[in-house]
Amino acid sequence: MIVSSPYDRLLQSLPVRELTASVPGTERRCSDTRYWEYGDPGASTTLVLVHGFRGDHHGLQLVVAELLGDDTFPPDLRIVAPDLPGFGQSAPFCDGTHSLSAYAGWLQEFFRLLAPSGRVAVLGHSFGSIVVAAAVADGLPVDDVILVNPIAAPALSGPRGVLTRLAVFYYWAAAALPERWGYALLQNRAIVRVMSVSMAKTRDAPLRRWIHNQHDRYFSGFADRRVVLAAFTASVSHDVSEFAAQIRQPTLLIAADKDDITPLAAQYRLCTLFSNATLRVIRNVGHLIHYEKPKPAAAFIRDFLAEERPL
Repeated sequence: MIVSSPYDRLLQSLPVRELTASVPGTERRCSDTRYWEYGDPGASTTLVLVHGFRGDHHGLQLVVAELLGDDTFPPDLRIVAPDLPGFGQSAPFCDGTHSLSAYAGWLQEFFRLLAPSGRVAVLGHSFGSIVVAAAVADGLPVDDVILVNPIAAPALSGPRGVLTRLAVFYYWAAAALPERWGYALLQNRAIVRVMSVSMAKTRDAPLRRWIHNQHDRYFSGFADRRVVLAAFTASVSHDVSEFAAQIRQPTLLIAADKDDITPLAAQYRLCTLFSNATLRVIRNVGHLIHYEKPKPAAAFIRDFLAEERPL
């Protein structure tokens, strides 16, 4: 069943092109890295979006809609949204190693093939924030960095460390069980729904139904169960704070006051580790800013990209 959202008409009106990039290191099949391009291909600013764990490009579409669909602020903006290797419609890495360094290297190669001109910005959400931070710290050629719901502290420590370890066991068991049972565990609708319910904070019933439907439709779009285990291990073994001091570009952090994965205090600490970072907090939302509060997130992004940078 597909649940409609208030954004459906706006999303359908956006110009979009579905493209493929043959990125070295990914399996060569009918598609290597699949990506979607919105807006004017000749725009002076390119924004590349990197989604989170077990997601795909659909998760950030509401932010795209808010950025490009505001008639009062027609941005000169091209947005590129790839599916991470092994998720959505993108091929997995050919050697099966879905580590953070592999994802950071993939992002650098993707940028090289994309060859964006003009001003270039990159945005990462959740696990995507770690991938982006690692790639930028290693020399990804961008002018601006935007991290939404950034993973600001180690997931295996702190008050939610026990829950994280339970999740590690869940993904380990899914990879270790016989194939049929492993896939059944990963794709179990009840478990996916529990994850979705735990993250959603909105009291808007239609919006909650739509969020749950999005997770039902896209949360199980992965190449195989070992990809999921490796990517999850990478996501809980690293955090943005490891790379913040090496990032010199202007950086925008967009955090939530009810984020169960990274508490707000950790976001304030993270901001101090960058040489040039601004933290914006969105209230009454958790780890799903991109679903529940895309409008204020887009407003912060527009303001950030509108700032003039010294030549």
